[in-house]
Amino acid sequence: MATTAEILKALDRCGATIAEVGVPYSDPIADGPVIQASYQRALDAGFRLPQLFEMTTGLKGQLRMPLVTMVSYSIIHRTGMRRYIDQAMAAGVCGAIVPDLLLEEAQPLAELCRAADFSLVQLVTPTTPRERQVRIAELSSGFLYFVSVTGITGERSQMAAGLLDNVSWLREQTSLPVCVGFGISTPETARSLAQVADGVIVGSALVRRIADANTPAEAVENVTRFATELISALA
Repeated sequence: MATTAEILKALDRCGATIAEVGVPYSDPIADGPVIQASYQRALDAGFRLPQLFEMTTGLKGQLRMPLVTMVSYSIIHRTGMRRYIDQAMAAGVCGAIVPDLLLEEAQPLAELCRAADFSLVQLVTPTTPRERQVRIAELSSGFLYFVSVTGITGERSQMAAGLLDNVSWLREQTSLPVCVGFGISTPETARSLAQVADGVIVGSALVRRIADANTPAEAVENVTRFATELISALA
């Protein structure tokens, strides 16, 4: 957890505008092998949710960027929706990305999040019907997470056909920022998506560089170098 805190501080120094902190979960939800492995390592080491909130509490006042959790709805449900929101906000977390929350079941959590000014970020995929995309946007806050591909997370060499048009259309339907994630692994891809998206989300490429490091200091160095390249490409 101490290394995670140092990595978050490094991302902040690089100029990242927001950081998504994954809550390890035993049943992957659209996670590719890199993030699956990272979650399993954390669980094998005894990770539990209070450790994450303890870590983010310790970062209060040290970061310019906001933090959100990427968390399964089953964890929120088991914790209790209001209790999860209260714990997260007390720990300096301002929102949650909930990838497995069904639109048909989202209303209660969306209402609690709006009342607490806690962002509920939901996902839209390439196969989500457009009318459903609009309904998801109506129950979301903070930003919309547009999944760039049909499939799981992971680094890819090229983006799906029609992605730019789909993101452009969705941005016209909502006042929320639309950020694109899944498969973004190079500065060039990030730069091309920045033409239409309000933000790009990079996960697996960062997690792999952490996993490849031999020491915590090397992990921070690897993340700093890569994040600097990405952010420079978006300038």
